[in-house]
Amino acid sequence: MGLKFRKPQLRVEQPKSAFAEGNARWTNRDLDPVPPKDRKWGVSSLIAYWISDAFNASTWQFGAGVLAVGLTWRESVGIVALSFFIVSIVIALNGAIGVFHHTPFPVIARASWGFWGSYIPILSRVILAVFWFSIQTMNGAFTVRCMIAAIWPSFLHRPNHIPASEGIDDVTLGCFAIFWLVQLPFLAMHPNQLRWLFVAKSVVVPLSWLAILGWALGTTRHDHIFDQKATVSGSAYSWAFLSSMTSVIGNYATLSVNQADFSRYSRVSVRWHFMYVPLLPAIFTFISFIGIACASAGGAHYGVIEWDPIALISHWSNRPARFFAGLSFALAALGVNISANSLSAANDLMALFPRWVNLRRGQLLCAVFCWALVPWKILASAASFLNFMSAYAIFLGPIAAIMLFDFYVIHRRRYDTLALYNPEGIYRYRGGVNWRAVVAFLVGVAPSLPGFINSINPKIHVGVGVHPYQFGWLLGFVATTLVYLALTRFFPPVETFIPRAVRPDEIYAAQGHIDGIPVSRESTSGEVEQGLPVEEKQPGARNASPGIISAAASAGL
Repeated sequence: MGLKFRKPQLRVEQPKSAFAEGNARWTNRDLDPVPPKDRKWGVSSLIAYWISDAFNASTWQFGAGVLAVGLTWRESVGIVALSFFIVSIVIALNGAIGVFHHTPFPVIARASWGFWGSYIPILSRVILAVFWFSIQTMNGAFTVRCMIAAIWPSFLHRPNHIPASEGIDDVTLGCFAIFWLVQLPFLAMHPNQLRWLFVAKSVVVPLSWLAILGWALGTTRHDHIFDQKATVSGSAYSWAFLSSMTSVIGNYATLSVNQADFSRYSRVSVRWHFMYVPLLPAIFTFISFIGIACASAGGAHYGVIEWDPIALISHWSNRPARFFAGLSFALAALGVNISANSLSAANDLMALFPRWVNLRRGQLLCAVFCWALVPWKILASAASFLNFMSAYAIFLGPIAAIMLFDFYVIHRRRYDTLALYNPEGIYRYRGGVNWRAVVAFLVGVAPSLPGFINSINPKIHVGVGVHPYQFGWLLGFVATTLVYLALTRFFPPVETFIPRAVRPDEIYAAQGHIDGIPVSRESTSGEVEQGLPVEEKQPGARNASPGIISAAASAGL
């Protein structure tokens, strides 16, 4: 019998489901809620994911930015701990929504923003994810360059045929291509398969970095960084402190919005996701200390403080040590580029074009865009653009606030999963846009815009207008929260209020099967509420999903 080859299809697969019925424009197989059999992330996978995500060069360099503004290393460690305590609460709460409904961030955003309004947070995040994927791939190229140079020292001295105006040479371009190719197989994998990458990274990279820390502490008695006094005082000290907090929070502002992209694959109770609150500050603070200690040791040994870890290990005379240290940073760059960038971009592109893009295609498209953006030019000549990308957190703070308070305060954990896939359902709002979210978002962003513009072009002087920007994420988060709560109090979206939450497992159970496997309502009832009580009906609440052919309703739920 001859082999049968499946003809490639331009459109992605969308099997028949209650979520796609009559509204295929808004979903596909990868956007549908994750069925129970595909929820494979347990507690160990979640811990490995965060350890993996934390161990990257950016975390290593957190201390550098704080020391650069005139604070001490002790204050640097404290700022990192406080910043991650704050952002970890937001990450845990927004991530828990993914555990409840097993849907990604772009779908959850429809409840608070409306179907067309959700494009505001989706486009905001996809821009950030694609550009940072490109830049992190460039950083990965530097790790490859370090590793090859350790094996083949003359490699760095090969002739260059690329004009200097291009911002890159033959050697670095070749290393960029190598790291890009290494990423491709992982970009084609499903997130359930990627958890093993995070587990491997969470073992290899921490051990390597602890070894580097051992070198720093074991070979260096003292250094002037550990005796450093703060060089700023008074109001300048306060603004430096707030600015540093914003900078640290900004590095993980994306995950405070899109954690549901990963938590949707969780098979454990939502309570486990609140372990992030003590876990993240501890891990990130420790890694930041490693960076400070190792930079201090480098200053003592080589007469120059190298905050870039690749530049630091390039000073080592031991070539095997340089290679394996470079390998650990390459693995660190690979893991964080997938967890924080490519999968985020894929979910967003999938939500924008669900008929043609799935998770695999979305990640591969992100990789293609990587070349189109020529990140070596960005790094070489566009410092103002990098400031823009770093400052983008002022937009993500308000987005995180709207999603968090809409779910926990406005709707009291009562979303209808089926309605999140129906543009004519209870989350349609007027014209597909929740104007309350848009107004609150604009109010939260507006105070930081003068300082934001100044960070891009320092020639534009804004005077005291720079100060709101210095704590833009916190200001935007709080201001948006107050405005959004006030608007929904005086102009409540009563059509979105339902007597109780409708979880995806109820829909699957009502259909009588999950991917061909028979199930019953009883078999999913324990998972539906995730161990949390169902609230009483709130005043003005309406029935779930009016106008929708609800599988839950057909089951008498």
